[in-house]
Amino acid sequence: MDPAFIIGVLAAFGALFAMITMEGAHLSALLLPAPMILVLGSTIGVGIASHTMRDTILAVTSLGRMVRGAKAPAAAVIPVLVGYAEKARGEGLLALEQELEGAPDAFTRQALQSLADGTDAEDLRLVMEDESAATATRNHVASRFFSSLGGYAPTIGIVGTVVSLTHVLENLDEPDHLGPMIASAFVATLWGLLSANFIWNPIAGRLSRVGAVEIERMTLVTEGMLAIQSGSAPHLLRERLEAMVTVKPKGGAGKAEKRAEGAT
Repeated sequence: MDPAFIIGVLAAFGALFAMITMEGAHLSALLLPAPMILVLGSTIGVGIASHTMRDTILAVTSLGRMVRGAKAPAAAVIPVLVGYAEKARGEGLLALEQELEGAPDAFTRQALQSLADGTDAEDLRLVMEDESAATATRNHVASRFFSSLGGYAPTIGIVGTVVSLTHVLENLDEPDHLGPMIASAFVATLWGLLSANFIWNPIAGRLSRVGAVEIERMTLVTEGMLAIQSGSAPHLLRERLEAMVTVKPKGGAGKAEKRAEGAT
């Protein structure tokens, strides 16, 4: 599990709490139910209205994956693919069927089965690239849903402030209460900005990044499997895949492989 999201959000709210404390204000002055219900409820409502129910369900179900983060860095699949290449080179593609149970994910398992079944290279590429494209689309939809919430929230906060100020103007005959009422009116704007920048936009950004890592991993698997099918040498496959990753593996999986090859 990658704790970056939880750490970041807690740090953001912690800094806000520190400012409130240092300013001598009271947290209860910001935790007003009415503006919070308006901003959070209406933001989610218009977000649902601007998408389909399928999009909404997809976005909600993606929250768990967003918090957990990517299962592993994209580069982590390289030693696995190199191992498959070594096995295929020594025992043939049909031997890869023995690796199905130990495959790290369904995408890799499907590719292994296709290699063992003797699927044509062009057909295999089309299937794997279509699956990657479908995954990228799902990731984009989920990220866009929360990004739209981040766009709606500040405006809805202003709506809440206008509504509250209208109520303030109705009570000008009570000057002793005008200060607290005006302060409360601006809480809606605060929660609009706060929820957009502390909640919705970070979720959208996190989903986008986790999705990018997932697609990078799927791209490595695609290129690796096609190279294995074409009979690429394991060390050449490793070098090619390592050149493709955006975040290089620490310590270098390639170096370990080279040492192993030298020992043999």
